[in-house]
Amino acid sequence: MFVTMLDNRSDLEKPSTTRGTWQCSICTNENDASNLSCELCGVLRDLSLYFNNISEAEAGAKHRNKYSGVSVLARSLFAPSCTKSKAIVFSDGSQDNRNETGNKQATMDALHKTYMPSKKRHINIAPFKFDTPSPDDMVTTGLKSSRNLRKVDAEVLTKDSVDATGKEMMDSVIHLTEKDSSMDPSTSAELDELVGTSSGVSSSSQHTTPVLEHELQRLSLESKPKSSKPKVKKPVSISQYKPEPWMLQSEDQEMRRQLNLAIVGHVDSGKSTLCGRLLHALGLISTKQMHKYEKEAKEKGKGSFAYAWAMDDSTDERERGITMTVAVKYFDTEKYHVVLLDSPGHKDFVPNMISGATQADAAVLVVDASIGSFEAGMGVSGVGQTKEHSQLIRSFGVENLIVAVNKMDMAEYSKDRFNFVKSQLGIFLRSCGFKDSSITWVPLSAMANENLVTAASDSRLLSWYNGNCLLKSIDSLPPPHRDVSRPLRLPICDVIASITLGQVAVCGKVEAGGIRTGSKVLVMPSGDLATVKTIERDSSSCNLARAGDNIAVGLQGMDPSHLVSGGVICHPDFPVRVASHLELKILVLDITTPILVGLQFEVHIHHARVSASLVKIVSLLEQKTGKASKKMPRLLTARQAAIVEVKLDKEVCAEEFSTLKALGRVFLRSRGNTVAVGIVTRIVDQA
Repeated sequence: MFVTMLDNRSDLEKPSTTRGTWQCSICTNENDASNLSCELCGVLRDLSLYFNNISEAEAGAKHRNKYSGVSVLARSLFAPSCTKSKAIVFSDGSQDNRNETGNKQATMDALHKTYMPSKKRHINIAPFKFDTPSPDDMVTTGLKSSRNLRKVDAEVLTKDSVDATGKEMMDSVIHLTEKDSSMDPSTSAELDELVGTSSGVSSSSQHTTPVLEHELQRLSLESKPKSSKPKVKKPVSISQYKPEPWMLQSEDQEMRRQLNLAIVGHVDSGKSTLCGRLLHALGLISTKQMHKYEKEAKEKGKGSFAYAWAMDDSTDERERGITMTVAVKYFDTEKYHVVLLDSPGHKDFVPNMISGATQADAAVLVVDASIGSFEAGMGVSGVGQTKEHSQLIRSFGVENLIVAVNKMDMAEYSKDRFNFVKSQLGIFLRSCGFKDSSITWVPLSAMANENLVTAASDSRLLSWYNGNCLLKSIDSLPPPHRDVSRPLRLPICDVIASITLGQVAVCGKVEAGGIRTGSKVLVMPSGDLATVKTIERDSSSCNLARAGDNIAVGLQGMDPSHLVSGGVICHPDFPVRVASHLELKILVLDITTPILVGLQFEVHIHHARVSASLVKIVSLLEQKTGKASKKMPRLLTARQAAIVEVKLDKEVCAEEFSTLKALGRVFLRSRGNTVAVGIVTRIVDQA
C-alpha cells in the first residue's frame, strides 16, 4: 500500500523566505508558509527534518533485523522485505517523476519513519517470541491444563534458559542502539560483541522451536482419552489383603449374630400372614396397630389378610392381595438377630424374589397343606413356585432349610397329610442338593397361631408331633459363616434416599470384609471413589458393619446417577472384577424346550439383571462325577449339567465362584421361567 507525501528536500537545501501558503498532501488544507506542519492534521511540510542521516537510520534498522533474536514467524511478519523500500519511490517506478501537485509515492514504513517525532522515534520494545505456545494454542491443541504438560528433556530446558538470557541481552542491545545513534567507537565495539552473543542465542532458539512444536503435537495426541471406561486400579491378589483390627469382632462382645432368613414358597401359601403373625406374637406389632389392619382389611373385603398387611405396605400389594417386593422386618431370638426377608411367591415377581432372597443365610419354605394347594405348588399341571423357589434358594448357597407345613388346621391337623407332603417334597429337595440332616419339618397354622412361638396346644397336633415350634427351630439353625478376611464387597440391592442418609445412599448385605464411616470406597462398575458418610443398621445409626450385616450406607463425593442396583461397593485397592463374557457351570431345570446356542435369556447375578445370549456349549457334565462326558453338544435338555459361555449385553460386577461365592452364582431365566442355575467358573474377558 502506498500513500502520497510531499518531497521538500530541495526546499530545505534552499530555504524559502517568501510569504504565501502551501497545501498539505494528506488533507489538502492550505497552510501559511511560516508553518512547518499542517494546522489541521499535523503532517510536516519538510521531509528532511527526519532524514538528517538516512543511511544511519537504515543501518540501525538493518542491525535490529539481523540480530533481533525473534522467531522465523516474527521476522516474516515484522521485518521489511527490503531495506531499499524505505527510500522514496514513484508509483510508476521512476526516480524523479512528480505529479501536478509536486507529490510523490512512498512505502508505509518510510512514511512511519518520516513523520514520527525525533524524540519518540526509537521505542524500546522487546521482540515477540513465537517459539512458545500461547494460551490460545493450548486450547486449540486440546490441552486441558498446563499441569498436563510433560517436562521436556534437559537439553531443551537448557536452550530455553539460554534463549531467555539472550532475550535480556537483546533488549539491552536495542536500548543502547536506539538511545543514541551517534556513539563513540569504543561503545560501538562493545555493542558489536553483545550483538554477536545474541546472534548465537537466536540460532539456538530457532533450533528449539521445531522441538517444542513436536512435543506439543505429541501432547495433543496423548491428551485425547483413549477410552470412556473408568480408570480403575488393576486387581491386586487377594492373598496380599490383610483385614484391619476393627473388622475382627472380639469374643467378649455380647452381640447376637445376625441371621438373614428368607421366607419363600408358592403364591397364597401364607408367607406374609405367617410373618405378620410371628411379629405380632413377639410383641413387635402393637394391638392397636393390629386392630387398624383388621379394620382396613374388612373394609376392603379381605379380612383374612390383616396379618399379611403388616408386611405388605404398598397400596398395590394390598389391593391385589399378593406380595410384589421383598419386605424386610427384624426380630430377636435367644441366639440370633433375625432379618426377615418376606419374598413374593407369584411367578411374575420371581426376579424380585431373586434380588432379595440372594442375601439369605437360611430359609423357611412355606407349604400349603390343604388339598389341591400343595399339588399346585408342586406343579402337577406345570412348574409350581414351590419347586422353583426350592431350586433357587439352594442355588443361593442356602444349606439349612425349615419346611413350614402351613394351614394344617385346613387339613384337620392330619398326620397322614403331613407325611404325604413330607415324602413328596422331600424327594424333590434331595434332588436339589439339600441333605436330610439340614431340613427341619414343622407343622403349624399361622392364622390359628399354632406352633409358631410356643409349643403346639391343639390336641390333634399334640397327639403325633412333639418337636420344636417355628421360633425354636429358627434358633436351632447353625450360625452362618462370615468372611471378614477378604476385601470389602457390598452388592447394591437398592438405591435409596432419606433424611438421615442423604440423597446418595444404597442398601444391601456386606458379603465380605467390613465398612465404617469416613472410609474411602470404590463404587463399581462406574469406578467412582466415594466417602462413607453414614451407616444405618436396623434403622439405627452405627459406625461400622462387618460381613453378614444388612445395612444402608450414605455416600458423598460422587455422582448419584452412577449408583445402580446390581453395582458393588468395594475396597479401593482391591476392586471387584467387571466382565461381559462369562464361562458358567449350569444345571438345566425342568424345561420343555431345549436350550440351543444363540438363545436369548436374562442372567441374574447377585442383584444385577442383564440380557445375554448363549454363545457356546463347551461340554456336558456327569452330575455324579462332574467330569466332561461330551464335547460341544448341539443342545441342552432338562436336568443336564454343562459348561457354557454366555455373552452379556452390558458389563456386570462378578467374581469366580471359587473366589467369592456370593458374587459367583448365576440364574438364567427365559420367558418368565428359570431355565438353569449355576456358578461362574471363569471370567473370559475382563472389562
